[in-house]
Amino acid sequence: MLACVFLAGFTLGASAQVGTDTTSVIHKVIKQNGVAFTGKIVSQDAREILIESQEVGLVYVPRHEVKEIVELKQGEKPVSGGLFATRYFLTTNGFSIKKGDNYVQWNLFGPDFQFGIADNMGVGIMTSWVGMPVIGTFKYTFKLGEGLCGGVGLLGGTGSWAYPEYGLLLPFGYMTLGNRVNNLNFSAGYGALFMERTEYTIINTPTEYSVNSFEEKQVGDSEGRPLMSLACMFRLNNKFSFVFDSFIMLAGAERTRQELQTTYDEPEYKTRYSVVNVTERGKPLVVLSPGLRFQATEHSSFQFGFTGLHVDGEFVPFPIPMVQWFRKI
Repeated sequence: MLACVFLAGFTLGASAQVGTDTTSVIHKVIKQNGVAFTGKIVSQDAREILIESQEVGLVYVPRHEVKEIVELKQGEKPVSGGLFATRYFLTTNGFSIKKGDNYVQWNLFGPDFQFGIADNMGVGIMTSWVGMPVIGTFKYTFKLGEGLCGGVGLLGGTGSWAYPEYGLLLPFGYMTLGNRVNNLNFSAGYGALFMERTEYTIINTPTEYSVNSFEEKQVGDSEGRPLMSLACMFRLNNKFSFVFDSFIMLAGAERTRQELQTTYDEPEYKTRYSVVNVTERGKPLVVLSPGLRFQATEHSSFQFGFTGLHVDGEFVPFPIPMVQWFRKI
């Protein structure tokens, strides 16, 4: 999977020889660490490139730091991945979101709104088109070194109006290698599901219709599992990127719940109740989502992919494609 970061075009783009006039052409000079400068190349030689950039003015870029030089067509605006580079299909990564950077991710199943409340800190809310479940998100990122970012996050939610007794809590951390154009991300966390379960008490008191009777009550319960994800993105050309995401849920611990069973007591022709303890263990689940992202501007993006599930020892294709729209708001 490291190829997802490093195979995205290390060869330098075609450049003019010393003395050739390039000042009338707009170029994008991309450094190995992902930093890019857009503007007119004033001069260049075997040692360095002098570019009159739109970002910081005149700047010298050493040749050994240059990853790629892209010539922009007339009126074409450079696309760097920008705000949407912080997301894949299912998971997020360590790239920062700035204060005031807000966007919505439209999915076939519902919307996902994200808001930058401070530099390197964002919050959001996601749900389905019927408002169930409702999940709040929190994300904080920080730089660990050159080309290496990390962060922590939290998801918390409820089944809302349909299943108010259900709750979700998922703290996680992540580490991202690369830049906003080409990167590899690993994340891990622990997901806890809170719910209610029914407990039964058998009462050895006959009734008109049964040999005995029972009482039931709802008690709080929870189940937790470790979660992991491996994701990557790399640029194919100026507008298309390959995106891969995954979601790995490990097997859960053994849990015991009660089931109420009824039998027919023939001598008395009445119902008899009994309680059986059932031991269960959640099965592991792997979700894989490869696809393509099309981004023509910094304010909108579209991505399309397919999803496969690995459960019970075999791969099962998911019949609904992964279709998502990003829009800056």
